[in-house]
Amino acid sequence: MSVGEEVRTEQTRQQQSLGTAAARNLATTTKSVPQMQEISSRWLLRMLPWVDVQGGTYRVNRRLTYAVGDGRVTFVKTGDRVEVVPAELGELPALRSYEDEEVLSELASRCRQREIEAGQVITSFGSPADEVFLLAHGRIEKVGTGPYGSDESLGILADGAYFGDQALLDEDAIWEYTTRTLTACTVLVLPREAVAQVAERSETLSGHLRQQRSVPRQRTNKYGEKEIALASDHRGEPDIPHTFVDYEASPREYELSVAQTVLRIHSRVADLYNQPMNQTEQQIRLTVEALKERQEHELVNNRTFGLLHNCEYDQRIQPHDGVPTPDDLDELLSRRRGTKLLLAHPRAISAIGRELNKRGLVPETIDMAGNRIPTWRGVPIFPCNKIPVTEERTTSVIALRTGEEDQGVIGLRASGIPDEIEPSLSVRFMGINEQAIIKYLVTAYYSAAVLVPDALGVLENVEIGRWR
Repeated sequence: MSVGEEVRTEQTRQQQSLGTAAARNLATTTKSVPQMQEISSRWLLRMLPWVDVQGGTYRVNRRLTYAVGDGRVTFVKTGDRVEVVPAELGELPALRSYEDEEVLSELASRCRQREIEAGQVITSFGSPADEVFLLAHGRIEKVGTGPYGSDESLGILADGAYFGDQALLDEDAIWEYTTRTLTACTVLVLPREAVAQVAERSETLSGHLRQQRSVPRQRTNKYGEKEIALASDHRGEPDIPHTFVDYEASPREYELSVAQTVLRIHSRVADLYNQPMNQTEQQIRLTVEALKERQEHELVNNRTFGLLHNCEYDQRIQPHDGVPTPDDLDELLSRRRGTKLLLAHPRAISAIGRELNKRGLVPETIDMAGNRIPTWRGVPIFPCNKIPVTEERTTSVIALRTGEEDQGVIGLRASGIPDEIEPSLSVRFMGINEQAIIKYLVTAYYSAAVLVPDALGVLENVEIGRWR
C-alpha cells in the first residue's frame, strides 16, 4: 500500500471517542503563576543589615579626618587622543579645592599624551620627581626595595590613577619607588615647569600653591584621623598629655532614595478574571519584584550612595595579573577586619574558580537558605549580577563588613510608611479614572551608608575572559 493510500484510509476511519482538543473545552487547566526572568537571587538585599531612618536622612558622624586628593581622574577620549577633564585636576592634592576653571583648563591643555609599551620603566627610584603622571588607560606596578635589597611590589595602578603629585609642591622631591608598565599604557604628563609658568601669570594659582606648601603637617593616625595624645609605660610623675576627640564639622548625610511606578489595572480585569489567581495580586507581585531588582542595582551602581562609587581610593586595589587570583582575594580581605561577605558577578565567580583550580585548590562551600555558596578564607562569595561587566570583559569584586556595631555598611529604609506591604515598600491606591482603570502607586525607599571607609573594599578591573 502506498503512502497516499494510507493517508486516505486514516481520514475515512470513523472516530470512536472524544478528541483531546474538544475535551479541553470542558476541563480545568492547571496554570502557573506569571513567571519573570528578571528575578535574581538578590543576595545584597538579603544580607545587608537594614536600619530604620527617621526623617528620611541618616547622618554618619566620624572623627575628624585629614584627607586630600583621594579620588580618581577622569578623561575624555576622541579617537586616539586622550584629554583630562580640567575640573578633575582638582583631585591632585596640590590642587585640591582649587576651582578656577580657566586656569585648570590651561593646565589640562599642557598635559602631554604618551604611549608606553608593556614592560617599560617610567620612573626610577631616587631620580628627581619633576612630572605628574595621569594614567588614562593600562596597568602600572609600583616597585620598591625590600629590607634585603630585593624588589617588592607596592601596589598596582590602573585607569584614573595618578602619581608624582608631590612634584607640584616640592622642588626637591625624588621618586621613592620605581614604576613600570604591566600592559601598554596611555598616560598624560604634566611637567612641574608648565605648572610654574601658569602660576607666574595666575595670582590665584600661585597663592593656592603657597598656601598648600605652608599648611602644617597634622598629627594623624594611619587612618588619617586626628591623633589622640596618650601616655603609656611612664614612671614617676611626668606631665600627662591633654587631648580631646575632634569630630568632622560637616558629616555626611545620606538621604533615602526612592523608586516608584504607577501600576494600572482595568476594573473589568480586576472584577471578572480573578480565578484561580487574583489578577491584582499578581500584577502587584511582579511590579514589586521589578522594583526590588532596581533597588539592588541602585545600591551597587548609584553615583551618590552606590557601593562601587562610595569606596575610598585607598580601599580600591588592582589584580596583579588581571585575573582574580587567590593572592588578590587575600589582599582584598587584608584591607579590613571582619569581612562578612564578598559580592561578585557570576562570571567573576567562575573566573575565581578557574584560578583556584589552576593551583589545585577547592573552595569550601556553606549552606545559605538552601544554596551552596563558595567561600574564600571562610568569607562567602555571593553572586550579584548588578555588578557591571565592561566591554573589555572586566568587572569588580566587592568586600563588605556589615552592621552598625561593627562600623560597617548598612542599608537604610523607612519602616511604617502608609499602605506598607513590606518594610519601606508601599502600594497605595490612587483611584479610578474615567476609563475605569484602577491605579496603584508602588514605592520603595532605600539607601546605603558606609560608616567608616575600610568597611568597603573593591577589587577592580578583574579580567573574566582569560582562560589560560
